[in-house]
Amino acid sequence: MSNSFEPHADELVEANRQYAADFHDADLAVRPHKHLAIVSCMDSRIDAFAVLGLANGDAHIVRNAGGVITDDVIRSLCLSQRFLGTREVVLVHHTDCGLQTVNEEQFREELNAELGVKPWWSLEAFTDPYDDVRQSIKRLHMTPFLLHKDHIRGFVYDVSDGLLKEVHTESE
Repeated sequence: MSNSFEPHADELVEANRQYAADFHDADLAVRPHKHLAIVSCMDSRIDAFAVLGLANGDAHIVRNAGGVITDDVIRSLCLSQRFLGTREVVLVHHTDCGLQTVNEEQFREELNAELGVKPWWSLEAFTDPYDDVRQSIKRLHMTPFLLHKDHIRGFVYDVSDGLLKEVHTESE
């Protein structure tokens, strides 16, 4: 891995100018057309719109490290359902996730040694993405803040072949 770093913000601004020159989404509604919210990992190999055949305006996409259900994800889903009409939640975790390689306690100790404070948030590291999807589904079913829990499904995206594999819970 190279130690050199080249910033890319200028490239992004130029790409945005080109995008805006042919902008055609100004009439999209704030409410997702498919009444759908996706929770996915932030992994750069996952183009959620392409993987799921979605277009702008179809769904809310909530991304974080691992695609895990945290308080902030529940906050976003609560707003998505209660103010913006979503009724379905789809979880997309993936194979070869970076969180599978992290020892959470060791990471916390390293941060503490460097900074003098442990993080107040949980890293939510896991070893099996299928088990973590099951855990995430359970968390969504347990939260009192979601109105609609009857259409929650979870998948693991395989980064080697591009396919989604559905994850079933014990109650299914």
